[in-house]
Amino acid sequence: MSTSDSKAGSDDARLSELGYTTEFRRDMSLWANFALGFTYLSPVVSTYTLFGVALAAGGPPMIWSFLLAGAGQFLVALVFGEVVAQYPLAGGIYPWSRRLWGKRWAWMSGWVYLMALLVTITSVAYGAGPYIALLFGFHPTVINNVLCTIALIVVATLINYGGTKVLSMAAIIGFTAELLGALFVGIWLLTTHRFHGLGVLFDNFGAGGSGPYLPVFLAAAIIGFYQYYGFEACGDTAEEVPHPGRNVPKAMRRTIYIGGAAATFACLTLLLAVPDYGKVISGEDADPLINVLNSAFGTTGARGVMGVVLISFLSCTISLQAAAGRLTYSYARDEMIIGYKLLRRFSHARHVPPYALLLAGVVPVVIAVGSLISTDALTKIVSFAILGIYLAFQMVVFAALRARLKGWRPTGEFTLGRWGLLVNVVALAYGIGAMVNISWPRTPQAAWYDNYIVLLSGGIVVAIGVIYMFTTHHYGRSNAPAGDAVPADKR
Repeated sequence: MSTSDSKAGSDDARLSELGYTTEFRRDMSLWANFALGFTYLSPVVSTYTLFGVALAAGGPPMIWSFLLAGAGQFLVALVFGEVVAQYPLAGGIYPWSRRLWGKRWAWMSGWVYLMALLVTITSVAYGAGPYIALLFGFHPTVINNVLCTIALIVVATLINYGGTKVLSMAAIIGFTAELLGALFVGIWLLTTHRFHGLGVLFDNFGAGGSGPYLPVFLAAAIIGFYQYYGFEACGDTAEEVPHPGRNVPKAMRRTIYIGGAAATFACLTLLLAVPDYGKVISGEDADPLINVLNSAFGTTGARGVMGVVLISFLSCTISLQAAAGRLTYSYARDEMIIGYKLLRRFSHARHVPPYALLLAGVVPVVIAVGSLISTDALTKIVSFAILGIYLAFQMVVFAALRARLKGWRPTGEFTLGRWGLLVNVVALAYGIGAMVNISWPRTPQAAWYDNYIVLLSGGIVVAIGVIYMFTTHHYGRSNAPAGDAVPADKR
């Protein structure tokens, strides 16, 4: 027996101990697993999407939110690393919650995460619309943006249908293009288009008026909170990675290190290349990022940059779909959702769950088409995405803390040892604080439903989930193990 066959055999034996037989092939290397998390986290997508908004809200010091969010999410990644090392199952957040707590908690965490993923796929693909328009020279109208969104989702779905090897290759290509592109653009801006020194990072240039700066900074910090998720996608594909107990936690940490550093560098170089912060803060310069790129690279050069940016948006969409497809499959494998017989079907020719992936393409397309109802409909729908991701994360972190206090001691290849409880508590505190900040109403002049749109959208998704769960009782159909992290006498 070859070494690779022996490794696969031990991995499959571990999976059998957990109550499952995998249908996936372990064709995803450590670097491909990391690249999947990196392209999902996507420093270019997050920074380019919210740069103008964050700069207008908080001025240059908004960049410090990258360090704040990065430190908090690193602690979350450490907790996830312990859990996935012990439970290397496809789908990530749902099966982790199932083993740490039980069926109902798992059902709700999976529901919240799935809804957030599907909405995030739409938001990322929709965000690519203006860049596609600039690249190909047409006007970015609402209809054109929706058509571009659909086209991007279709391409991403077809790539995902190619199987684990194709997904791995796409992730590595996306990672390479995004990282090299971010470095090239950043170095070019620093050497040819720099207007300021590092001192501006400590000057808010009047953002927020004469009041205290902290509330303004927290509002601008949305760019940092939006940046640091995606590392969990490494765990979603745990059944496709050799030695997942060791490799997946390592890939998660690398995603935070390298992705966070790349995002901070990209944001820094853009900040130093903005000629007049006052115009951005006042609203006179409504799109500082595009203006910087056009000024620094010229029209033709800016289109080349847009091409690299578009690769980043596509690879991010691919990674999001891969995560959503694996979660849906894992959910359906345990009979937790309507249509589970179809959604758990597996293509042994391509080694992917085709109908689960199809769902991860069709629903985002429907959401994008629905945005045509009004010009801000998509904004209202997407407002749930960040809160939903963070809520799903913290449901796992809270379940891990509860299990730990009841006697759970991680036994995987990656553990935090005696630091586990402290890291778990601080990660939960960070997550709760982040969700409060994300949801905080900051537009008192707007209608109440717009001011509380994040809380409203989150509440609606949770309420629908609760009604769905207790009317269908899908959560109780499967006999798959649940709550077994906690010793039997303390459950």
